[in-house]
Amino acid sequence: MAAAAGDGTVKPLQSAMKLANGAIELDTGNRPREAYTEYLRTIHYISQALLEEVETTKEARETVPPDTSKMLKLAQQCLERAQSTATKLGKTRLKPTMPAAAPIPQPAGRHRRVYSDEGGKLSPFLPPEIFQKLQGAESQSSKKELTPLEEASLQNQKLKAAYEARMARLDPSQAMQKTSLTLSLQRQMMENLVIAKAREETLQRKMEERRLRLQEAANRRFCSQVALTPEEREQRALYAAVLEYEQDHDWPKHWKAKLKRSPGDLSLVTSLVSHLLSLPDHPIAQLLRRLQCAVYSALYPAVSRAAAPAPGCCPPTPNPGSRRLRPSQSLHCMLSPPEPSAAPRSQDCPPTPPLQPGPVGPPSPLGDTASGLPDKDSSFEDLEQFLGTSERQGQGRGVQPEPQLQQLKSAVEEIHNAIDRLLSLTLLAFEGLNTAASKDRCLACIEEPFFSPLWPLLLALYRSVHRAREAALSRSMELYRNAPPTAIGIPTKLLPQNPEAKGAIGYPYCAAAQELGLLVLESCPQKKLECIVRTLRVICVCAEDYCPTPEATPQAGPQPIAAAAIGADDLLPILSFVVLRSGLPQLVSECAALEEFIHEGYLIGEEGYCLTSLQSALSYVELLPQGGLAK
Repeated sequence: MAAAAGDGTVKPLQSAMKLANGAIELDTGNRPREAYTEYLRTIHYISQALLEEVETTKEARETVPPDTSKMLKLAQQCLERAQSTATKLGKTRLKPTMPAAAPIPQPAGRHRRVYSDEGGKLSPFLPPEIFQKLQGAESQSSKKELTPLEEASLQNQKLKAAYEARMARLDPSQAMQKTSLTLSLQRQMMENLVIAKAREETLQRKMEERRLRLQEAANRRFCSQVALTPEEREQRALYAAVLEYEQDHDWPKHWKAKLKRSPGDLSLVTSLVSHLLSLPDHPIAQLLRRLQCAVYSALYPAVSRAAAPAPGCCPPTPNPGSRRLRPSQSLHCMLSPPEPSAAPRSQDCPPTPPLQPGPVGPPSPLGDTASGLPDKDSSFEDLEQFLGTSERQGQGRGVQPEPQLQQLKSAVEEIHNAIDRLLSLTLLAFEGLNTAASKDRCLACIEEPFFSPLWPLLLALYRSVHRAREAALSRSMELYRNAPPTAIGIPTKLLPQNPEAKGAIGYPYCAAAQELGLLVLESCPQKKLECIVRTLRVICVCAEDYCPTPEATPQAGPQPIAAAAIGADDLLPILSFVVLRSGLPQLVSECAALEEFIHEGYLIGEEGYCLTSLQSALSYVELLPQGGLAK
């Protein structure tokens, strides 16, 4: 902006238009934050330029320059675009920055609202019809080429406006000229319509010929002599639509040439799929939105019935002393498990006191709790026996309602089918992606935009199915939130030997608990799994920092969990302690969903090891002995 303002040879209007064009390019390139900044910079430049012009004209006593109205109109358009861009940015909240020593928010069992305002009203999920309108807004806003008849109609409107202007300038005595102008207008308008109709018929005939030609190509690709299933027929029609799209656009040819030149470059795969799904008029992007709407419509009734309060149940009363909840980006606060209670609730349903942060504050009755915990030397000696006990106790709590389980199985199957259809159509459109590594990368790129609007609703259904397990985990988190690390089974050698001397703030492995707390802010399975891997890596770094080994040599970059200095016997109690301090009982449902939707290739590597370790820690915390606080 400064360069444009300082150039005396360039008019302010030209500089403002150059700034506005740059903002529009950023906006169309799916970079809303940069576009928003450029719109505001353009408005600021226009206001400064107009202010300087006002000062100049006031001194010289001249009239307002003719470019002033154009610049004001340009500023108005930039302001409207900035408002729409700000609306887009408002839907994508930034991750909250977490202070180093601040404890993770306590169990989400207290968080019973998606958004909590002064009145504590519940904001439910959007109905399917509104969700469908929001998903289709981008495709409707895309530019559409005018047909020949529409172009002729615009030309006739201009002719009519010119005719009316000329008729207004003629005197009443010039009747002959008025008649001549009227006849000339009618003739020109009729000629425009006839020519446009002939052009449109020719265009429709050519389009039909092209459609039939592309349909034959799709039939040859799908072996039309064999009886096709309805899904294959739909896939063939979509492939024909892709071929028709490629006839009107050149960018698919350029991308295919790039893939042919660099078949092993996975960054090209990421860029291609991201660009493909960002175009609302592409058949694959349209299929993505249709499948999302279908899955959302299937999930919404199940979640709505599960979230409805039982008859005669009083709603939760907010504690006047507790903090108001902020909006949750991932909507993970829906369908929280019921709060644990040793005695039955009274009829007036008194509010539940808020949980206090873990290590800070006065001592709690954990002196009795520690006696009820298992011995630290035998906590994780026999993991198989422990997991078997977990399974038997989980069965003893009662079988989940059959309708919810069936709805969850149906939704999971529908999601898998939808992702398979998107992947197969993408591989049909771009044959260069048909390799093992490219398929995996393409699948990861498809899952992120697919799950982003659906994960909150899907997680709510998982939480309704795992409500009993989350309630048990929430109860353990509440009872043992102040338990010392040694009571959970962490050896003293893996704890800070002198925290005051090292300047440590908070509790041990606080950084790992903070990293695990970021998992609920993501809405893509792959990113959630990466968060779990980072959590275990942070645990290994902290353990090595607390107990450095002389023979260990530091290595640059993140190391695999298997290559860390601590083994599974030490990792599981530390991870259980981190789970307790995270205060997130919904991790049970998150891990169950991840196990279902993560690609099987990840489950046999480092990611699968980390996920299994977290599930084992969750099961152990869920089954912690609770007799210590019975009195």
